[in-house]
Amino acid sequence: MRPGTHAVAHATALLELQKLGVCYDPGPAAAAHWVLRDVDLAVHDGEFVTLMGSSGAGKSTLLNVVAQTLAPSAGRIVFNGRTVGGEGMPAQPGSGRQIGYVTQDDNLLPWRTVWDNVMFPLTLAGRPAASDVARARRLVEQVGLAQWSGHYPHQLSGGMRKRASLARTLAYNPPVVLMDEPFGALDAETRAQLQADLLALWASERKTILFVTHDINEAIALGDRVVVLCGSPGRVVLERHLDIPRPRDPETIFKAPTFAGHYDAIRGCLRGGGRP
Repeated sequence: MRPGTHAVAHATALLELQKLGVCYDPGPAAAAHWVLRDVDLAVHDGEFVTLMGSSGAGKSTLLNVVAQTLAPSAGRIVFNGRTVGGEGMPAQPGSGRQIGYVTQDDNLLPWRTVWDNVMFPLTLAGRPAASDVARARRLVEQVGLAQWSGHYPHQLSGGMRKRASLARTLAYNPPVVLMDEPFGALDAETRAQLQADLLALWASERKTILFVTHDINEAIALGDRVVVLCGSPGRVVLERHLDIPRPRDPETIFKAPTFAGHYDAIRGCLRGGGRP
């Protein structure tokens, strides 16, 4: 067990990365460049995992592999006990609507209203059932956009667009949600509010979330566990279970009795290039 790792209460992993590697091969005349290599990571059903790492350690690449917009060069991806990706297997983006992805950009369609954007993934799959429409409507209300559902993206603030993007991702009910620094470009007050909103949504939806961030406070405030990638190629160098009770307030998380110990361990690992 790695330093800082505590036993996780879940029995079986929903998502497993086994000896995962990603290599960008420029051709026979140059040496292959591994971005990730021998990455082992298990994420359990309903778990909120925050992912940190040094620049170039492959955090976004890891999410792209899990989302299967990028095929791994080595190892395999196991979802719910079944191999869904691996060396020699073609990528299956979204893995049959099992993976939702919230990127750094909101990627809302500018010619569609908030409601039409949220409904877009459902309409792509065919005529939505009444239960799908009701779920989408509930999500729009939960993210505080009910009064803005007829507005277009250019009429919304940055925080509102992030809320709309999150509601759209959750609308088709994927069991796993990937988030790549979704709040990084927002001001501190909006970011804190969206962190609180995300925690409330996670508490009600209990999705399995893998969330990339550069902010240690954010990683601790949101996650059940912090995973740190370091090196080139990137590898998992620290897994730290967070024993801070929920519900949590992101703005006052620093007051938690064990916060300082978690913060120092994670910061030390990042600054030491993977040495906890």
